[in-house]
Amino acid sequence: MRHGARRSGAAAVAAGGACARRGGDGVRTNTSARIVMTEAARAPRSHSYAVGDITVTVIDDGFRKVPVTDNYCLNASAADMNAALAAAGLEPGYLHNPFQPIVVTTGGKRVLIDTGNGESAFAESRGERGNLPGSLATAGMSRDDIDAVVISHCHGDHVNGLIAGDGKPAFPHAEVKVPAVEWRFWMDDGEMSRATPGRMTDLFKNNRRVFDALGRKVTPYEWESEVVPGVTAVGTPGHSIGHTSFVVASGSHSVFVLSDVCINNPPLFVAHPWWHTINDQDPVQGEATRRRVLGMLAKDKMLVQAFHFPYPGTGHIVPDGDGYRFVPMKA
Repeated sequence: MRHGARRSGAAAVAAGGACARRGGDGVRTNTSARIVMTEAARAPRSHSYAVGDITVTVIDDGFRKVPVTDNYCLNASAADMNAALAAAGLEPGYLHNPFQPIVVTTGGKRVLIDTGNGESAFAESRGERGNLPGSLATAGMSRDDIDAVVISHCHGDHVNGLIAGDGKPAFPHAEVKVPAVEWRFWMDDGEMSRATPGRMTDLFKNNRRVFDALGRKVTPYEWESEVVPGVTAVGTPGHSIGHTSFVVASGSHSVFVLSDVCINNPPLFVAHPWWHTINDQDPVQGEATRRRVLGMLAKDKMLVQAFHFPYPGTGHIVPDGDGYRFVPMKA
């Protein structure tokens, strides 16, 4: 089955413009798992599709189910969130948060974008998350096969997989690339000393733990640069200070890798881009980024790949009332 995804310019996305062409038949997909809006079994799985000459493979790292609480959104109540979930046919009272790194095979190289929760999370959650090694195997890959790791931002569910269970680098042959803005912030001792106790302090400590285990051997990259052939970094700050999305492009075809512009189920932050989550470092900037990116994706009908949407997180954004709706790509 073929699906539309024409190439777009990442610089215009970063500037707030809309430049992706509409329509097209350039994306081929194959998968053994039916795309659904609810979480299924925890068994390892992967899903591959082509963007021109590039192959994108979604790697299921598992999911986390947490209760809906009044403090999760700064400007929406638990009742508001439960109503949105129920209206979408999802279980109210709980947030089902999937984790989906991707492997981009381009120019003969395998490039992993984000690493998931890591082996320690796999043990702690009894296999609920941290499933990246097993899911890589379903795609015929191992961590030894990864040539580069590109990090979108330095939160635990994106960087913890850099370290294996024995504390050594999990990707021994890979160059690790991190957004320059993120790297400067999280490695700055002054910023760490000024961090608000709690989540921010914990993030600083975790990043020091992870990257110290790598000997801080990373390659910082700038927004609007081609981090690897066919993959361009797009600045989408708010969720974190240096949060980055990507445009994967080959010929006239492309897919927008959303990262955490919208976290959790689409009926929450896609349908309500003005809702502010406590997980955004700058909630106001996060809202502005969501509105800009979702508006661009809806207008230009560009294929999107999301880290936290129901597996495999591939589809399109369409306008829906005051917000938007995620339409999964049919297998």
